[in-house]
Amino acid sequence: MKLYSDLPARRGVQVLADLAMVAWVVLWVRVAQWVHESTLRLAEPGHRLESAGTGFTGRMTDAGNSVDDLPLLDDRIAAPFRSAAGVGEDFASAGRDLVSAVERFATVLALVTAVAPVVIVLGTWLVLRWRFVRRATAAQRFVDAAPDLDLFALRAMANQPMQRLARISDDPAGAWRRGDREVVRALAVLELKESGLRPPPLSPAG
Repeated sequence: MKLYSDLPARRGVQVLADLAMVAWVVLWVRVAQWVHESTLRLAEPGHRLESAGTGFTGRMTDAGNSVDDLPLLDDRIAAPFRSAAGVGEDFASAGRDLVSAVERFATVLALVTAVAPVVIVLGTWLVLRWRFVRRATAAQRFVDAAPDLDLFALRAMANQPMQRLARISDDPAGAWRRGDREVVRALAVLELKESGLRPPPLSPAG
């Protein structure tokens, strides 16, 4: 599998693009972490409500226990304190629910913040990189298998813009049919560059 171009300039661009992609992902992960932490601050009132409710419940329960065993009064004094303790538990439960809701919202918001830009850019990058890898890997097999560049010259005539072909020869098709090695090689180089490959070295006869 060929991951990078043989051509220094294009390989440099590919490496920079890969590094930029990593930096992009790290950036948005950090942004998502900041959003998550900032959103969690909204849960502070819930924490205070939970703490206040728990404290109130504890105080009322202690007060009820302290008067529970008073002679002659049985449970008549302790009951109101214990009833009030239940109200405190309701406040504590409401605080926990608020904290839980804020935590869920913070998680969802952080995920959306990170996933949207990362998926869009990462998806585009992956498509472009996969196209290059697939094309370069396939072309590399042909170049390694045989130094004959006829196939790439033929593809160049089919794929390359006419003005590029005209700069090589006034009659590239005729030169290809005649086996003009100089023109065939120049045409093949055009196509190989599109795949990020160098042509094989010239043979002693060529």
